[in-house]
Amino acid sequence: MIGAGQAGPALAGRLTEAGHRVAVVERKLFGGTCVNTGCMPTKTLVASAYAAHLVRRAADYGVVLQGRVAVDAKAVAARQQGVSASARANVEAWLRGMPGCTVLTGHARFVAAHAVAVGDEILEADRIFINVGGRAHVPAMPGIDAVPFLTNTSLLQLDTIPEHLVVVGGSYIGLEFAQAYRRFGSEVTIIEKGPRLIGREDSDVSEAVAGILRDEGIILRLNAECIRFAPHGGEIGVGVNCTEGHPEVVGSHVLLAVGRRPNTDDLGLEAAGIDTDARGFITVDDGLQTSVPGIYALGDCNGRGAFTHTAYNDFEIVAANLLDAASRRVSDRIPGYALYIDPPLGRVGKSEAEVRESGRPALVGIRAMTRVGRAVEKGETKGLMKMLVDAETRAILGAAILGTGGDEAIHGILNAMNLGATAPTLQWAVPIHPTVSELIPTLLGDLKPLP
Repeated sequence: MIGAGQAGPALAGRLTEAGHRVAVVERKLFGGTCVNTGCMPTKTLVASAYAAHLVRRAADYGVVLQGRVAVDAKAVAARQQGVSASARANVEAWLRGMPGCTVLTGHARFVAAHAVAVGDEILEADRIFINVGGRAHVPAMPGIDAVPFLTNTSLLQLDTIPEHLVVVGGSYIGLEFAQAYRRFGSEVTIIEKGPRLIGREDSDVSEAVAGILRDEGIILRLNAECIRFAPHGGEIGVGVNCTEGHPEVVGSHVLLAVGRRPNTDDLGLEAAGIDTDARGFITVDDGLQTSVPGIYALGDCNGRGAFTHTAYNDFEIVAANLLDAASRRVSDRIPGYALYIDPPLGRVGKSEAEVRESGRPALVGIRAMTRVGRAVEKGETKGLMKMLVDAETRAILGAAILGTGGDEAIHGILNAMNLGATAPTLQWAVPIHPTVSELIPTLLGDLKPLP
């Protein structure tokens, strides 16, 4: 097992329980991206930012606070780093205490199809599992070598609040950090090359997210066709070349959030004959086996999902097929994910754009969160709910819930889709009141033809 991310340790546990001997090689931090630089520390940071935001809104709820609201940046950093450290230690302790599992720390490289070198030691096995994750992509933009910049990893090491954080990239990672640091007190500007934020989402969802961020004082610079960097005294100038506004934004800190790349470039994959695509992702079949029989790639490095839950599902697929005589496939997976701004966006299945591209007749239901009782009661009415249904079969095609509790409420739809339930079946469910989920049947009862 190369790498101890979300898939590797769980698979090691299943294999050792089945009587196999396993060697796990980790070169740096146990737990992978999620534990160390992804979900756990960032959502801990987001939670601290939400607390600061809610305190500032206390008067909206009839609560009067005395004195100024201040953020202790060192305490915020210590909290999120402590959450990560605890989880990382637990993963390492689990592996090191696992009967039948040998843990090695070092850099693993293939020297042949079924042989891996770790320092001076050569490990050989019939089955090898690659779970090495990914890292921030740093493109060769003009001037990038002349200025200091942050990635999602280095930003988590800060224990100060940037005076002005310039976020390059208007997608999921960048938006979460942008809102969090705005709530901590930073001036924040987001620079996005495209015409709108989170370009893979539908335009109405994208526009709603942009409105949420603008309402909190975040500056958006879209259509930034020629992003460039230059020192600007003690600060950093970021050229945007937008169609309107000043051609340069000057900030104290710059965060690059322009995508991810797999950690596959120094594994010696060519020595094993393992194929990769043009971006370095390991090519796998529907059972996650690479071009070399007996070698599997799981998690972010295979390009078949960039989330903790898809990595863990990779483990489930491989374990079921190898140990339970199953025939599970990645292509059976219904995509679901969330954007953890506040309010969060929960997404499952196809977007409206994907449904239109398919050419199939469809129905759509849309409801503003201002018409959701639970949102009104909580004083959090930004966002919308949206569902797409096949007009002929009434199969549920996809959904988006941008609003309070959206990351949780979306699972009712995700579960229904996994069970193959149609829209009429879900429409007659009786959800609990007052919740966001209770409006899902209402949405389905108000479907209209997709124009």
